[in-house]
Amino acid sequence: MTAASTLTPPLFALSASPAPAQVPKRRLPAGRPREWYVSHNRQLKAMRIAIALLDAGVYTPTQARDRTIRSAAARIGVHPPSNTTCRLVRSLLP
Repeated sequence: MTAASTLTPPLFALSASPAPAQVPKRRLPAGRPREWYVSHNRQLKAMRIAIALLDAGVYTPTQARDRTIRSAAARIGVHPPSNTTCRLVRSLLP
């Protein structure tokens, strides 16, 4: 065993850890242009959908068609994403 392997726990121990507590929501900063808020909320929505797709086994942008993205959004309880949001979800996938 090397020194590095004794410092890091095995991978299966990491996945068995309990889920972290949810972070309390904070208000968005006031005084920004409306486009900033729209973009910010779109990025959050795309991130939630991308995580749901990764959990469902969709790992590449070619696997994530609009229909797949929209069905993942419906499954997690998010409004159907626009074409722009679908493109953003695909850009988040590795």
